Amino acid sequence: MVPHQLDRTQARRIAVRAQLLADPRPADLLTVVRQLTLVQIDPTAAVAPSADLVCWSRLGSSYQPSQLRQALEQDRTLFEHQAMVRPMDDLGLYLAAMAAWPTHERERKWLRVNDAFRRDVLDLLGRSGPLLSRDIPDTCAVPWPSSGWTNNRNVTQMLEFLVLRGEVAIAGRQGRQRWWDVAERVYPVGMPVVALEQAHRARNERRLRALGIARAKTVVVPGEPAEVGDAGEPAVVEGVPGVWRVDPAALGQPFAGRTAVLSPFDRLVHDRVRLADLFEYEYVLEMYKPKASRRWGYFALPILHGDRLVGKVDATADRRRGTLTVHAVHEDVPFTPELTRAVHEELHDLASWLMLTAEGLR
Repeated sequence: MVPHQLDRTQARRIAVRAQLLADPRPADLLTVVRQLTLVQIDPTAAVAPSADLVCWSRLGSSYQPSQLRQALEQDRTLFEHQAMVRPMDDLGLYLAAMAAWPTHERERKWLRVNDAFRRDVLDLLGRSGPLLSRDIPDTCAVPWPSSGWTNNRNVTQMLEFLVLRGEVAIAGRQGRQRWWDVAERVYPVGMPVVALEQAHRARNERRLRALGIARAKTVVVPGEPAEVGDAGEPAVVEGVPGVWRVDPAALGQPFAGRTAVLSPFDRLVHDRVRLADLFEYEYVLEMYKPKASRRWGYFALPILHGDRLVGKVDATADRRRGTLTVHAVHEDVPFTPELTRAVHEELHDLASWLMLTAEGLR
């Protein structure tokens, strides 16, 4: 079909609206996660855990972290898989891939020689779960070899593999530690299994609905893909080479922008190539850089205003002092008094939600 013709403003607005960062705000947490399809978990809490920041930026101060815990651990309307919170409604799209895992001989061989270890873990969880990894004995026959941090971390490696196989599930968290249990006590019984190829197409369609506009193919990155295959319809964006895929339901919709402070792991900014193409915005998470090499800060928060990303906030939550300390607001474009006021209001809202006082705003 003939590609849709979009300019950058239209493309950005499609992306922002798809990520629930326009007005009006969504009504509840489940609505947010169903639309986004995932919320990434990351332990860094320089301001707040990323999953909570993502939910707050959509829902505002009506959101409380206890709501996420309840949805994951009690209501079971959400589940955690591969460091992502996902809607339990989507579980059937992952079951076929779980049944087919592992696909590489290295993992298959390690599971094969450690089958007794695998059965020990499943039997113990079946009798006693949920358990923390430290409460599960290491009965492996052959340790897991790695040049990285997973070397000889056999219990955690086995649990991770059993989650990927759909035999174990994450039942909740105690701080940063995970509670592990047999999958049948976490996942709904009788969840329909969507065939592998059909599930792949459905996941691409869900991903495009969450992103609004994306590339059919992108560079392969760890974790959730950024590409959407042949989902949606073709589109070209004025001034940007190549063809995109766009969610046809997102075309021609009204747009009412607002100001939002985002997590560095927010899906709006996650794909850096898309970010540069559509938003003409440069962003690097600098927590892994030496302090002297940072331009914007350890955990700089992108600032969205309407359909533009306009700057970064370098801030730290100091819970002992009771402050959200704003070290700097980096302006990618000159801030008008109205924009400055909107950003300051958002940061005061963030501080209030964290039960802190904003400090350093001028």
